[in-house]
Amino acid sequence: MELYVLFGTFVFLLLIGTPVAFCLGVASFATVVYLGLPPLVVFQRLNSGISVFALMAIPFFIYAGDLMVRGDIARRLVALAGALIGHLRGGLGQVNIVASVMFGGVSGSAAADASAVGGLMVPQMKERGYGADYAVNITVVSSIIALMLPPSHNLIIYSISAGGRLSIADLFTAGIIPGLLLALSLMVAAWIVARKRGYPTEPFPGLRMLGVLFVSALPGLILVAIIFGGVRSGVFTASESSNIAVVYALFITLFVYRSLPWGEFVAATMGAVRTTAMVLLVIGCAASFAWLLAYLKVPTAIVDFMQGVSDNPILILLMINLALLMLGTFMDMSPLIVITTPIFLPVAQAFGVDPVHFGIILILNLGIGLCTPPVGAVLFVGCAVGRISIWEAVRTIWPFYLAALVTLMLVTYIPALSLWLPAQFR
Repeated sequence: MELYVLFGTFVFLLLIGTPVAFCLGVASFATVVYLGLPPLVVFQRLNSGISVFALMAIPFFIYAGDLMVRGDIARRLVALAGALIGHLRGGLGQVNIVASVMFGGVSGSAAADASAVGGLMVPQMKERGYGADYAVNITVVSSIIALMLPPSHNLIIYSISAGGRLSIADLFTAGIIPGLLLALSLMVAAWIVARKRGYPTEPFPGLRMLGVLFVSALPGLILVAIIFGGVRSGVFTASESSNIAVVYALFITLFVYRSLPWGEFVAATMGAVRTTAMVLLVIGCAASFAWLLAYLKVPTAIVDFMQGVSDNPILILLMINLALLMLGTFMDMSPLIVITTPIFLPVAQAFGVDPVHFGIILILNLGIGLCTPPVGAVLFVGCAVGRISIWEAVRTIWPFYLAALVTLMLVTYIPALSLWLPAQFR
């Protein structure tokens, strides 16, 4: 009955349009009251959920990404990507994907990637005769590459949700090959669709211009090396690297590019504050919800259930992926990481899955959920940028969904894609 109260309250509030954080908090409060526990437990768990030092990295990484968006970094990265691979079939579509790789390694945020790269690329693609749906679909699905690359704050949330035992440096490293594999899969899909629709290529600007654009974009690319190299080498922690990222972003945009006016600086600061407040509230409420799941022994019950269904790890991982894909269509990513990690990580470990490997599976899986209706936050951003309806985008997005799902299956069943690179640094 306690589970009926917990999930029933949560689903009811979600269906009537209540923000996810309040759905989680109210459902937790109602269940605690039903159990006869002190209501203060909910607030204690909420507070403990956000009183984690590693979470300090999230607001600063968000801030650094916002500064980069408003400080002309994205435009320079897009220009470099255009010079590198614009000559391929569907040139601007390929540029969009590679720019997402470059900018994703700077921002670590799918929404920031979709708004920044999409804001630059979608209008250009429409002007050059590309379909608005094609431009939006590429922008939306390629933006989830950012979730796999350092400094992805979602990987930090996963590390904390897994009990804080996992190395953030290992998770940052583990996401690199899957992220690049996703980019390659999307480039193949974009090439096939572009060839079918007869989209053009872009002229190669020459090696000299390529060098000029590389030098122009180099300060933004160096940020990735600072974050990844510093954390991986142990020179500084993820929290310290986020502070360094903000200082570096301010220095580059204010003194090197001189492209961050006062109004944009204020907007970036306030935007980072708002985003951080929303993220932390969701994490805190989800921590209360996750504690109740553990208190009611839901993870143990699910492990027993799945072991009763099959002892085949291939089938178990497929069931977990299907469950996560379904959940990802209805909930945002941050609360799902906090809620589902304590449920499915023990199941995966019971069948021999490394927790770092499972983290990459989880993040990629839930990232796909950001691109699917009805609660696809990145899909909404992309459609707003492209000024088309959700239906227009979803009707033709299936080749890119297929590319993302193929990548998910490869990452799921080939652990070396996630675990080989971290092993090289040990």
